[in-house]
Amino acid sequence: MAGEAATRRGLMATALAAVFFSLSSAIPAASGQLDPHFYDHSCPQAQQIVASIVGKAHYKDPRMAASLLRLHFHDCFVKGCDASLLLDSSGSIVSEKRSNPNRDSARGFEVIDEIKAALEAACPGTVSCADILALAARDSTVMTGGPGWMVPLGRRDSRGASVQGSNNDIPAPNNTLPTIITKFKLQGLDIVDLVALLGSHTIGDSRCTSFRQRLYNQTGNGVPDRTLDVSYAAALRPRCPRSGGDQNLFFLDPVTPFKFDNQYYKNLLVYRGLLSSDEVLLTDSPATAELVKLYAANQDIFFQHFAQSMVKMGNISPLTGGNGEIRKHCRRVNHN
Repeated sequence: MAGEAATRRGLMATALAAVFFSLSSAIPAASGQLDPHFYDHSCPQAQQIVASIVGKAHYKDPRMAASLLRLHFHDCFVKGCDASLLLDSSGSIVSEKRSNPNRDSARGFEVIDEIKAALEAACPGTVSCADILALAARDSTVMTGGPGWMVPLGRRDSRGASVQGSNNDIPAPNNTLPTIITKFKLQGLDIVDLVALLGSHTIGDSRCTSFRQRLYNQTGNGVPDRTLDVSYAAALRPRCPRSGGDQNLFFLDPVTPFKFDNQYYKNLLVYRGLLSSDEVLLTDSPATAELVKLYAANQDIFFQHFAQSMVKMGNISPLTGGNGEIRKHCRRVNHN
């Protein structure tokens, strides 16, 4: 038991060191209302608290890194990065957790709760849930081998949610490329941001229900997706039948499923992207295809663009100043 505990402490120390070492050569933060030094005086230990709990969660569950990264995406694409996703249904609030993109798939809320409780104990009423999501996404990227960046901070939390926005604004696995481009553009994100940010699919899983049509009936004519490698499709079918198995999980990148790297783009080049929304980056636009080829050939450039695009996404419509609030509990607004 003592040896196991020592090993666990060693892994945790390594994970934390990775986060803070990565920041010594990190991408500079974007200028604006948010500031990476926002908590330097009011809660100087905030980032270390977040990294410690994310590291512990990642050690216990290797899937958690992708789940926490996804929470930040799904939060920012709906009303901006304001932690609206974290609110449970209550009173007039209908939770975004009930939306199609989040229902039965969004996870990691207990980790956010644990981080918030630790921050409230250390610095009551200071660190927002929205900033916790942004920091946890960065730390999850670093702990799986990806790039680090300085996270601009100072977001405040919303007092409401939008399940309609969640249903409409988050890119879906079966969206066409023009639709995905439009959804990114509405958030102020361009094609480089789109292709770089979808590279987060280098880690994580997807459910059978999200790609089944590619295996059997892509365009309604009973024929599989012609842009899906035949042998890969055959390997997927046993656990993703024509009916049933909707919640069965599959790695988005089966080659290095728990490592943040550029393997996702290499998979696309050989038509082994799991989701239609992944493979269309190669097949449906010369501009996005060139970026896929660039990132497949050069991981350093992918990491640089990913970090820059994460900062850009994290700056979508934040609540600052007197807007919003600092929730005491991330699942509910303060007056409840």
